[in-house]
Amino acid sequence: MKEPSSLKSNRRPHFLWPIGTDIRAARGASSWKRWGWHSIRVLSLLLSDALALGVAWQLARFLNQFYSPIPAQLVWWVWLGLPSLFWLFAGATLLLFTHYGLYGATVRARDYLRAAQLVSWVYFISLVLAYFYDPKLDAPRSLFFSAWVSSVVLVLATRLFTNGFLNSLRGARPSLRAFLITNPNRMHRLSKTLERRSHYQVVGAAMVSTANAESTFQQILAAHPDEVLAEDVPNVELASGLYWRLRSANIPLRLLPSSREMLYRRGMPEIVAGLPTLMIETSIFQSVDYRLKRWLDYGLAMLAVLGLSPVFVGVAIAIRLTSPGPVFFRQDRIGLKGRVFKVWKFRTMAVDAPQRQAKLEQQNQSTDGIMFKLQHDPRVTTVGQFLRRSSLDELPQLFNVLLGQMSLVGPRPLPLRDVAQFETWHHIRHQVLPGITGLWQVSGRSTIETFDDAARLDLHYIDNWSLNLDLEILVATLRIVFNGLGAY
Repeated sequence: MKEPSSLKSNRRPHFLWPIGTDIRAARGASSWKRWGWHSIRVLSLLLSDALALGVAWQLARFLNQFYSPIPAQLVWWVWLGLPSLFWLFAGATLLLFTHYGLYGATVRARDYLRAAQLVSWVYFISLVLAYFYDPKLDAPRSLFFSAWVSSVVLVLATRLFTNGFLNSLRGARPSLRAFLITNPNRMHRLSKTLERRSHYQVVGAAMVSTANAESTFQQILAAHPDEVLAEDVPNVELASGLYWRLRSANIPLRLLPSSREMLYRRGMPEIVAGLPTLMIETSIFQSVDYRLKRWLDYGLAMLAVLGLSPVFVGVAIAIRLTSPGPVFFRQDRIGLKGRVFKVWKFRTMAVDAPQRQAKLEQQNQSTDGIMFKLQHDPRVTTVGQFLRRSSLDELPQLFNVLLGQMSLVGPRPLPLRDVAQFETWHHIRHQVLPGITGLWQVSGRSTIETFDDAARLDLHYIDNWSLNLDLEILVATLRIVFNGLGAY
């Protein structure tokens, strides 16, 4: 697989991109006003749900004794077994409520239907588990039925009451400071709508027709807003660049409905001042899928190292027999949050390759000069040509994966020479773990002429990440490697 080369450098480049919060961590609070209120709402709903489930359980036990008395031989099980089952049931219900976003920042009508569905599913699964726990134990089904009906009714009732009570207090809380990005003809009307029908105070604005990520970001910082609301965002680069800058400053971004081209992004739909908005959230590293991704990284990397150990030995012998120098090539690369780490590769060039690169810079085939690309690089050894064409030179990076420095799939880590020439928005790629392969590698690899094209592919990967996308990239990588396409 073609890899940009670089001169050795003892100086870490000055990165224009602000090193932000680790994307794998939960989002930080933008302000006490926003997240303090949100925490109160979450805690209130959590307590009301737990109270509703507990009362429903006790109510079911109380009612059951009138129309279906519990047999004497089961009384001990009711008093000893049911409480444990209740705590298991209640814990599972609250965890599912959390996973499905029922403790979000705003109230949505569908949340009530989802709550009823989740309670019903947990009761059904609990009944099945109770049967398999002891098939001879004929627990009264009427007790489960009563508890199920009571739980659904009380959870919905307490949620309605809690949300209504919190909404009545909403007017008393401090206003949220909002910064608007929209068209001139919409600015005044949108500002008035937000201030009249919601708890927002507009503290600044930018015209979307003249907006660019860096200058608009500086305007936003000067206004000290709690949120940014954007409408008619014209392109992906502006939206993504602005989003990641705002994220580094812990300022949430909402997209208003006319930003249709941006609605492919993942986010939380919320109603603000009667307008549907999309609270943009990063798709990566905040879900069960991400944890599964990391487990797959470690598991597949370990299996690959063990299964390909004969290949490692064979390649090492071939390198030692055909050219003087070490088997492995280690180089400083930029990884997550701009951290420098040593990437491992099988050596494919002569040992003096870094010193010879200065004379070859004028032959660089990269049109923008950021990456160093030379199709017939004289520094590459005969064995190195085969290793690059087959991508076997990348195999030692499996150890970088096992060390937690890389993932199997992600933006490729680049040398210091390349990163020193980045534009500001290029550094977005450093908000995720770098990968052995990525969308860039399966979308043309060596045929990509400018780094902007490669960076857009990295940006698309970050904005649209899913476990399925990773698997598709891995399969596509294997197909390209076996066919020997695009590498030199």
